[in-house]
Amino acid sequence: MKSFLAAIAFLTRLPVGQAFDTKDVARSAGWFPLIGVLLGIVYTVAAALLGGHLPWGVIAVLLVILDALATGALHYDGLADTADGFGGGQSREDVLRIMRDHAIGSYGGVALAALVALKVTAYAALLKQSNWMEAVVLTPALGRWSILPLTAALPYARASESVVEGMGKWPLLWGTVAMAAALAASLSVRALIAMAAVAAITAVFGFYCRHRIAGITGDTLGASVQLSECAALLAFLWAS
Repeated sequence: MKSFLAAIAFLTRLPVGQAFDTKDVARSAGWFPLIGVLLGIVYTVAAALLGGHLPWGVIAVLLVILDALATGALHYDGLADTADGFGGGQSREDVLRIMRDHAIGSYGGVALAALVALKVTAYAALLKQSNWMEAVVLTPALGRWSILPLTAALPYARASESVVEGMGKWPLLWGTVAMAAALAASLSVRALIAMAAVAAITAVFGFYCRHRIAGITGDTLGASVQLSECAALLAFLWAS
């Protein structure tokens, strides 16, 4: 139970009533896909309650806002920092230094704008379909699953200590089992296609991170979550 609560505290802004150290968070990584499922259920309930009262496009915007609020915009920030670092840095040291800067540059601004536009458009299109719920529930889970293969396969790119270093391979095993159970429960071929798309994007992004900075950082993991969610949404639309 402690590791589950640590995962909630790390990935969301929900109050859990206690503090956790880096070891607790590292041990909680196997729960990440399940936390994504829970977030997806919250978003699904919100969309269902608003449906029939507001246009789907407006609901899509509200879902993205709810996602940012529920997670403290953690992964949005990671995407922006990663885009600034990879876009503006030449050497490995440049990239890591730029990602440390909390100010958002032009690359980060464009990345965030493109991300929000894509998510809003994709959600608006999916919400018009009769089987939209599986996409809204599973997309956050698939995004958070993408963290696990990256932390299992790649080293932490900075010299300083990080919670990322303690995650390792066991969370990948348990998290993948949980993700597989969620996919099986959906009884959807579209969900399997979305999983394949997320796995492919995660692998490509992992190779790119290895090439540019010889590993991963917290920012690149956040970027992976956002890229994977976009890949999942597009896959759900493509396979409709």
